This record gives sequence, C-alpha cells and structure tokens, in this order.
Amino acid sequence: MSNKVVISGICTSQLPKLTAKQSEELIKRIKNGETHLREEFLIGNIRLVLSMVQRFKIDKDIADDLFQVGVLGLIKALDNFDVTLNVRFSTYAVPMVLGEIRRFIRDSTALKVGRSLRDVAYRAMQARDKLEIGRASEVSLMEIAQEIDVPYRDVVCALDAIAEPVSIFESVYSDGEDSILVVDQLSNDKDTADMLDNLTLKDEIKKLPEKEKEILLMRYFKGDTQMEISQKLNISQAQVSRLEKSAISRLRKAF
Repeated sequence: MSNKVVISGICTSQLPKLTAKQSEELIKRIKNGETHLREEFLIGNIRLVLSMVQRFKIDKDIADDLFQVGVLGLIKALDNFDVTLNVRFSTYAVPMVLGEIRRFIRDSTALKVGRSLRDVAYRAMQARDKLEIGRASEVSLMEIAQEIDVPYRDVVCALDAIAEPVSIFESVYSDGEDSILVVDQLSNDKDTADMLDNLTLKDEIKKLPEKEKEILLMRYFKGDTQMEISQKLNISQAQVSRLEKSAISRLRKAF
C-alpha cells in the first residue's frame, strides 16, 4: 500500500492494467461500434496520464487539475486514433496528453506571458528534468541554457515570467502570535514615507508611546525595514512588527 496515491477520487493502486494486446483489441472493437467499451479502455490507460502528470514539478494542489486535463487529452487521443496506422495507441496518446497539460499550465498562470517566452520556459523545465536524472546536485541555469541552446539571460527571464507571483501580504514568519508579512520586509521610498504627514496626524503621533513613535519615524519617514529597525533598537523583528501594528491601530482609531 506504500505506492497508493489518491488523485481526483481515484485510488491509483487499484487501477487495472491493460497489456498492449488487450488495448489493441479493445480499441478495434470501439472503433467498430462497441462504444460501451470506451470507459473500460480509458480507465485501463489512466496510468499513462498519471505518468505524464509526474513529469511536471507541481504543487499537490493542482495535481488533480492536471490529471483531469490529461484525461481529456486521453479521450481526444481515443476519438482521433486511426487503427489502420501501424502505431501503438500509447505512442499516439502521449503527445496529445502532454499537449493538453502544457496548454492548461500556460493558460492558467496568473500573469499572461508571451508564447515565445513560455516555450523557452517549458523547454528549460524539460531540460532540467532530463539533466537531473542520476545526479545528486542541482542543475544550474547555465547548464540548462547550454542544453537548449538559448542565452542564459533568456532562460532566467522565461522561468521568472512563469513563476507564480507572491502576495505582499503573505506571511513569511510566525511565532504563534505575531506574523511577519512580505510587505514588512520592503523599504519605503520618500513618497510613501510622507504618507502619515500628509494625513495631518502629527498631533496623534505625538501622543503615542515613545517606542511606537520611534518605530513609525524610522519605518515611514526614514524608510527603514523592520529588520533594520530591530537591529538599531536591539529588539526582535516580531516585536517591531507588533509595536508598528499597535501604533497604526491607535492612529486609525484617532483618525
């Protein structure tokens, strides 16, 4: 049972296996009008879809989506397969399944990326998978660029372009009570640093506890990051975050 995987409600360890001869006989009968055998044939070839999904290094959250898209590719392969050709069904189906999966990945990215850039990115990912076989060390981007004969800079740009964007409000650290967000790690430029002053809250800022007032000054007027403030005040970054949020909360109530 150690090889048991459940995907899209299907337990892969219980999937039936069709031999090449059984598959060939079934597909001939389907093409001759025995359409009730389609489900048996498709389920018997589901493992082919699973093997294609495993080629992509993806989060488990979207594995189900890719599997379902791959099954659509399998159905298209069955519908379009010509039994008169001297070709095994699996040989014909693989590019159909892969094509559906790649199209789904390209179209579902949060940011729209040009086709040429996407093509370079997926060629790079395929090359990385190929180069990683039998290796313990990580494959460098330079090696990938040489493998696909594309300039190093283009490979870097292509892979960056298809990477999922991260929300500035995503947590990067939590000690159970206080969380540090991505936005907390960002410096503020001069225009943003003037925000509090422009809100005419000078009087309310003066009423804040000294430590909170000092943190706001450093954070929003001097543009220091929370890490820089924690080093200057000799306190933890979590404490800086807590004091900053407390000060902002006081100002919002006053406003």
